[in-house]
Amino acid sequence: MSTLRRSGLQKDVLSLYRRALRMVKTKPPSTQDKFSLYVRYTFRTSASSVSPRDVSAIEHLMRKGKRQLETYEHRSIKDCWVSEEMRNWEKNQA
Repeated sequence: MSTLRRSGLQKDVLSLYRRALRMVKTKPPSTQDKFSLYVRYTFRTSASSVSPRDVSAIEHLMRKGKRQLETYEHRSIKDCWVSEEMRNWEKNQA
């Protein structure tokens, strides 16, 4: 059985993604679907918009994502806005 060897940057991205998914579970059940869609859409579209070899762009997106996540992790944030584009993207993923 072989295991994938990941770079430090890949580990950081996956760690941020897991942290975002854990944040979703802290939100009210009625809004968890919206937060989940927001997280999945944001990560997927960001990943497809940058080359895997463009380290500086990935690091920039990581910093931006951490700041956004810190905002959404606050207890006072109970809901998030989901665009029609995000909903259409979700339908196409199924």
